[in-house]
Amino acid sequence: MISLLHTADWQTGRVFSQFEPDDAAALFEARFKVVERLAGIAAERHVDAVLVAGDVFDLQTVSDKTIRRMFNAMQGFSGPWLLIPGNHDSALSESVWSRAQRLGAVPANVVCCLEPRPHTVAGKFVLLPAPLTQRHTYGDLTDWFVTAPNEGASEGNTPDGNALPRIGLAHGCVQGILSDDIDSTNPIAAGRAGEAGLDYLALGDWHGTRQIDERTWYAGTPETDRFRANDSGQALLVSIAGAGAVPEVEPVRTGQFTWQQLEPRLAVASDIDELVEKLEQVGGHDVLQLRAVGSCDLGGHNKLVAALDAARARARALVWDGEALRLEPTEEDIQALHADGFVGEALQDLRAQQGDADAELARDALLTLARILDAQAARTGAGA
Repeated sequence: MISLLHTADWQTGRVFSQFEPDDAAALFEARFKVVERLAGIAAERHVDAVLVAGDVFDLQTVSDKTIRRMFNAMQGFSGPWLLIPGNHDSALSESVWSRAQRLGAVPANVVCCLEPRPHTVAGKFVLLPAPLTQRHTYGDLTDWFVTAPNEGASEGNTPDGNALPRIGLAHGCVQGILSDDIDSTNPIAAGRAGEAGLDYLALGDWHGTRQIDERTWYAGTPETDRFRANDSGQALLVSIAGAGAVPEVEPVRTGQFTWQQLEPRLAVASDIDELVEKLEQVGGHDVLQLRAVGSCDLGGHNKLVAALDAARARARALVWDGEALRLEPTEEDIQALHADGFVGEALQDLRAQQGDADAELARDALLTLARILDAQAARTGAGA
């Protein structure tokens, strides 16, 4: 029996520039924290090895500090870590991997598989890695798995003479399975595990957990990093009874943050109320992208802005896009602002211009004018 922890797509060093600086810093830090959690899970479950299927780093140009911190985060598990480069951190002649070696940052129990050759791991299984040596390839780097022997007759067999389990480790796109927009570079043949006699094929590149066949899985990124509902934030515990046995795979939650994407269509007051209720449920582990479309009056808009401000203070990060939300003040709104004469005409003109090319400017001007009038009315009432 062998036990493995399969993970991928750490994207260590990723900069989340679409968020506010403090939120971006927290999401950056989460990439290191999840590696620590993976090490803790590996130690607690007493796995034989951790497999990391590429994109360990987000860029070749991550800082030396990031490289050192990433390897330091792995210290909680003293067993073998087996890593391959992916398309973000491919094993170029000069790469993040060569820098890590020069820095002396790679611990003794970490094997960076930079060449396609078999590795016998702890006398328990044979690893067949398919590292990317450039960002994009158009041939299948797992082809050699089919003809690869176990590493030596004595090393490639158990003491009783049985063959060791064969484990593949690759980063790319299984052809004909995933969506068409990524079914291009770094191809992996469908059915590769069966063709090559693999007991398990551990894949990276698709950032969500996904089973391809009974022996082939994508682990997904252990810490969600995008607004796509693809079952991310997990790692896979893999148990294999012996060579030829079907693996048992158990997804394990590892992610700290939950990314959500909402695109509500607003038309009536109840739509605003429903959205406000959802915003009231936002908590500290939520990363939320909200894009509203439709229309609302001034009262609804003010209610929504207040709810957004409160949710933004509770959430880990919140990105708001209101460009497609049309502001349509009612006659009651206009009257409540006591806008008559030139000011009233200006409000009416701005309402009409929201359908033009300058819609965003018109909406912002309308809101600004409404706030000014609202503030003036409040001061007048206080003075009375």
